[in-house]
Amino acid sequence: MSLIQDLEWRHAVKAYDPTKKVSEQDLNAILEAARLAPTSSGLQPFRVIVVENQELKEKMVQGALNPEVMRDSSHVLVFAAWDSYSDEKIDKVYDYHTDVRDLPRGRFGSYTDKIKEIYGAQTPEQHFAHTARQTYIALGFALAQAAELKIDSTPAEGFDNTVVDEILGLKELGLKSVSLLYLGYRDEEKDWLSHMKKVRVPMEEFIIKK
Repeated sequence: MSLIQDLEWRHAVKAYDPTKKVSEQDLNAILEAARLAPTSSGLQPFRVIVVENQELKEKMVQGALNPEVMRDSSHVLVFAAWDSYSDEKIDKVYDYHTDVRDLPRGRFGSYTDKIKEIYGAQTPEQHFAHTARQTYIALGFALAQAAELKIDSTPAEGFDNTVVDEILGLKELGLKSVSLLYLGYRDEEKDWLSHMKKVRVPMEEFIIKK
């Protein structure tokens, strides 16, 4: 199937079959798609936390708008962004870039000096607003890869970030949760949305040509 057909197939699943689990191979493909997503300056200022442990999921449902979806999914992916930028974080990323490419460290110094200056003039709140936006690109890539593999998914912002951050110890990692992605296989009887037509704004209204 083409990507368009895969995207037509997928929908935000409203009920999962808790007895069906996503294989490690398929999960890794979805995670790799997220890892390969483009990010601003190539900094990848976020991480993806994989939650399969049922006890953790039970704790995380506090404040979730769809607790049963979280509880019954095979895996919960937590997209968590850096809480701020720093010179040290930027240098670490670019040192890794040059090492992988067999280039001398500092090769991109003129560029990193520029972005350090930009971020240095901003507040931590502005930093997080920027890093958080990067996570949505990776979320989209993960959704597309899951659809290709015919693995059901549900992207979610309806959860208590404070609860999730505390349970997963994200503050200590310099991260804050942004969004979740539930993965698994739909319960055909309970997933009321699966039998409905997919609805999107018509192309002639969605696209504005100038």
